[in-house]
Amino acid sequence: LTSEENKYYQKIIEAMRSNNPQQALSGFDDVLPKTVLDAVFDDITEEHPLLGAIKFENAAALIEYVYSTMDDRHLATWGKLCSTITKQLSAGFAKLSLSQTKLSAFLPICKAMLDLGPAWLDRYVRTILYEAIANGLEDGIINGRGVAEGAANPDDRIYEPIGMTKDLTNFDLITGYADKVAIPVADFGPETYGGLVAQLAVNRNGLHRTVGEVLLVVNPVDYLTKINPATTVKKPDGTYANGIFPFPTKVVQSAYMAQGKAVLGIGKRYLMAMGAGTNGGKIEYSDEYKFLDDERYYLIKLYGTGRPLDNTSFLLLDISGLKPFYPVVRVADYVEAGLKSLSAVDKKGNALFEGFDPAIHYYEEDVDDVESPNDNNTVTIKA
Repeated sequence: LTSEENKYYQKIIEAMRSNNPQQALSGFDDVLPKTVLDAVFDDITEEHPLLGAIKFENAAALIEYVYSTMDDRHLATWGKLCSTITKQLSAGFAKLSLSQTKLSAFLPICKAMLDLGPAWLDRYVRTILYEAIANGLEDGIINGRGVAEGAANPDDRIYEPIGMTKDLTNFDLITGYADKVAIPVADFGPETYGGLVAQLAVNRNGLHRTVGEVLLVVNPVDYLTKINPATTVKKPDGTYANGIFPFPTKVVQSAYMAQGKAVLGIGKRYLMAMGAGTNGGKIEYSDEYKFLDDERYYLIKLYGTGRPLDNTSFLLLDISGLKPFYPVVRVADYVEAGLKSLSAVDKKGNALFEGFDPAIHYYEEDVDDVESPNDNNTVTIKA
């Protein structure tokens, strides 16, 4: 542990050991060290490939995140004054409010755990945060319904990120964003797959963008039963080549992707920003979840949210009818240049040579010529 981390956990242990932990923690101004959050976020992005494939930002204590909506294609415009330029550039940015959604983790700690010291408590806190954030993020990134800010009753609002599967043009105040219409896909051939990727090559403003690689998010079961058979080729030597796509593709398995469905998109066009918020990841205490006299539950909250940067960066696919790959064999007529047989007989039907060998290209034979009826002066050659 760093000196900052060790000092933080020592103070936490002292506060939790007090006779009135709620009062002790309410006056506890230290916040979770940034190094702890950084380590947790690093582990998540390394061990959860979906989080490593998107634009994941550690926003620390920020509550708003400004991002570009123009695919980084801002164009300086000539004009008399800067007002027009300012207006044009401002239209290409949007704000993402991290305070609208949060991830919460409960820390069940009994007094005996506190005797294990700061190092053990640090590993325990990191483990809880890792599990809570990793699972919560994956579900939100794929299936999040968004934030219903306009709902009349706050209890009816949905506080989640906006998932890759959602249609940003189809919003309901109560249920949030609806799923995109799933595109049925029967094969991953060049024409089919290229047509899907081509839809990603045009942004929401009708501008073309270069797509160097796509992200394919699938359920683990579908990966084994559908994606793998559809992208596996048997080579002439009898071995198999797996993951053969007609376009550069990063396949990510996630248990939070519904079976029979998949998401195809540009990974870096999904923005997820997480941070400790204004309270810096401060641990709070409550007796409402106390199950035993010797055990209390503590709560830590992290703020953040995420959304696709536009509605054209991700497609929802219906892969329930995806077929395995079979090589297509086409038979074409052709002319065989070599002879299949060759024979020569005289008029009386006598063979002039015995046997035919395709490797021999020249034959020679003498024929008797007698001026009499039924003589041998006629030879028939059949090739």
